[in-house]
Amino acid sequence: MNSFQNWLNKGKSSLQDSVKKYKNKDLLEAIVAGCAVVASADGNISAAEKQKMAGYLNHSEELKVYNMSDVIDRFNHYAANMDFDVTIGKQEALRVIAPFSSKPEVGRVIVGVCCAIGAADGDFDETEKNAVRDICKALGLSPGEFGL
Repeated sequence: MNSFQNWLNKGKSSLQDSVKKYKNKDLLEAIVAGCAVVASADGNISAAEKQKMAGYLNHSEELKVYNMSDVIDRFNHYAANMDFDVTIGKQEALRVIAPFSSKPEVGRVIVGVCCAIGAADGDFDETEKNAVRDICKALGLSPGEFGL
């Protein structure tokens, strides 16, 4: 009987994780896209910026269910698009972020994580701040709310 209960609990946990992944996939994409926009804004994606993003995702109840290698693949996708063409890459990332404009509380989380990424290397410079301002605009939020 104990092994059946363990199997049942494991199945329930796996199902809950699957539901969380499905429910929050768009949020994960938006956060990763925003992080890539900010991290690449100054032309140099630092290890500190990547680590800050990974740290946030590992601590988020809603997002820690994702495999970090998948997250890194998505980050690299957005970063490579901006490396190929900054304007087109940034527009693609903002297109993924924009649907959260109807959910300002979620938009604030996205902007907050992006600000943390900008400051992760110890220098939240003007190009990174401008990138976050663009993210705020896509979300319909005031940059002033975040001290920008």
